[in-house]
Amino acid sequence: MAKPGERKLQILQTLAVMLENPTGEKITTAALAARLDCSEAALYRHFASKAQMFEGLIEFIESSLFGVINQISAEEAQGLQQVEHILALLLNFAQRNRGMTKVLTGDALVNENERLQARINQLHDKIEAALKQALRVAATQEQLSASADFGALANILLCHVVGRWQQYAKSGFAREPMAQWPQQWPMLLMACLSQRPN
Repeated sequence: MAKPGERKLQILQTLAVMLENPTGEKITTAALAARLDCSEAALYRHFASKAQMFEGLIEFIESSLFGVINQISAEEAQGLQQVEHILALLLNFAQRNRGMTKVLTGDALVNENERLQARINQLHDKIEAALKQALRVAATQEQLSASADFGALANILLCHVVGRWQQYAKSGFAREPMAQWPQQWPMLLMACLSQRPN
């Protein structure tokens, strides 16, 4: 017999796997229960609603990403290296977690509780803030101008990541986020370096 915490995790893992379906069919609690070979009532013993299940996935994404982002900030001294590692992390995470990519882009949250999309928007804002902070570190190291528009630059970098996530989800997971990373990072770095001190 699975412990309550294990069963909860199993439900979330199954939901994430179901989100990997490229056809993007709406996931019902009935379909989820059938996949887990249990009743819908059994699902509701662990989660009060389907929205709460999606919240569980968002919490997993947040703790996974920010656990590593905080580690990068603590261990990598160079600001621009922090930016590179954070962007690579975000692209890699999506490539390895197809179902989570649909949560990150909001595709999985269409027709769900609107607070879920608000939570994902908040997650994007936190990522943008982490990039902005790394760019500020780069400025203190005189890699960028202290008067650079860190907000605009962080936004461009985030838009690149979100665009790659979208392409991955919309292509039925054919266009991998990391596919052109070796060519694209130098281009993004040039955008950052255009803000160098004179």
